Amino acid sequence: MSSNRTVSNVTPIGSFAGRQRAPLLPRELSDRELALFVTASDRREVSPGEMIFRRGELGRSMFVVESGQIRLEFGDGMPDKLIGPREFFGELTLFIGDHTRVANAVATTASVMHVIEQQAFDQLLDSEPRLLAQFMRRSFSYLVASEQQLIASLKRRNEDLMVTLDSLRQTQTQLSTAQRLVQTDELTGLCNRRGLYMFLEHLGDSRLPGTELGLLLIDIDRFKQINDRCGHLVGDQVLRAIAEEVQGAASPCDLPCRLGGDEFALLTQVTGAEELASRATQIVTAVRAMRFPGCEGLKVSVSIGARLCTETTDWAIWYSDTDCLLYEVKGRGGDGYRAPD
Repeated sequence: MSSNRTVSNVTPIGSFAGRQRAPLLPRELSDRELALFVTASDRREVSPGEMIFRRGELGRSMFVVESGQIRLEFGDGMPDKLIGPREFFGELTLFIGDHTRVANAVATTASVMHVIEQQAFDQLLDSEPRLLAQFMRRSFSYLVASEQQLIASLKRRNEDLMVTLDSLRQTQTQLSTAQRLVQTDELTGLCNRRGLYMFLEHLGDSRLPGTELGLLLIDIDRFKQINDRCGHLVGDQVLRAIAEEVQGAASPCDLPCRLGGDEFALLTQVTGAEELASRATQIVTAVRAMRFPGCEGLKVSVSIGARLCTETTDWAIWYSDTDCLLYEVKGRGGDGYRAPD
């Protein structure tokens, strides 16, 4: 593009030709503005998916779309904007000098643009000051309105964040509401299988030095008889009470969960087999002491399999080996735990 190009009293040319449309869209150029910028620009063709500029880089030019469509991607949860024929973008860098781009600009279709550099824009200011002043005033008005809309959106987002944080404090979980519904057992408040699998995926991030992984599988003895004799309401009380004891035996880095039915698990980080056995004993003893006013004479017990886990194997192996230990306890009548010799 020639460095001494000036334009005055021009009319629309090329594919832009046509009568003036009113009112103009916020980023739409009038016929006179359009012709002025086209004559002082370099024409550029872009392919679908081509990146015109990236967020964070310094801008040095403005763009006018002749045909096709450009998408501005702002990120941070903000909606994208589509720029079409007769519309402009990237103008702020010409108003205030080098300006960091706040969005990615990507061609969504095969497009033709006109690129206006800083020197050409300065020459247009000298040759057509009144027309450029109107253009800049309208552009600044649009930018101010966009900033006000952004501020309002950020304010709403901040209010939403405070509501979410308050909800997290009340439930004392690190899960969002949606995650909590999916990963938490509704009756007991413990993690369910989905929550367990999510925990296993990130287990390496929460490992404590100097500890081993241990697994307790806990099964309520003769739970069907409890339901048959005392009813399901008492059965639910039993499940919740045992869930509390499993939770009580867990440290902050452990995961207590209800796998389903009357089966619970505690994935724990312990210093060795002795501490794992202590956790199992704590649960067995606490459950023996439970009494339920809704069913006089009811005594509840659990069977527990306890095993240290080899970290080179996966959950399926841990579960299978520990489940065999649990059923050894079941075979002896329950009310106890079994760990490898």
